[in-house]
Amino acid sequence: MASDDIKPHAGGTEPDYRFTLANERTFLAWLRTALGLLAGGVAVHQLVPSPAAASGVLAGLCVALAAVLAATAYPRWRRVQIAMRAGEPLPRSVMILVLTGGLLGLIVAAAVLLAVS
Repeated sequence: MASDDIKPHAGGTEPDYRFTLANERTFLAWLRTALGLLAGGVAVHQLVPSPAAASGVLAGLCVALAAVLAATAYPRWRRVQIAMRAGEPLPRSVMILVLTGGLLGLIVAAAVLLAVS
């Protein structure tokens, strides 16, 4: 199988390898963030004893945000790769706002959990 057969899309020109690698590092950073949130959700569920409902909500929020990040990481990588190959501006990502809002929500939920216990 030739390397041309495994391209994520057809057409365009090969971008500078440094940009391709930077795009890949960004993709991996999104996945690391998702894994960190998943680990945080599991830790909250296992280690925060009371109130159980509040810790369950906090753990669920961590896991849900992790799932959203993991599910959107590859499509974002692919859109950026296609834009670079086509010589177009890089697409904007709403995920930055989602991650920021999600983390803010987690911080508020954690603060409430700390205040209650």
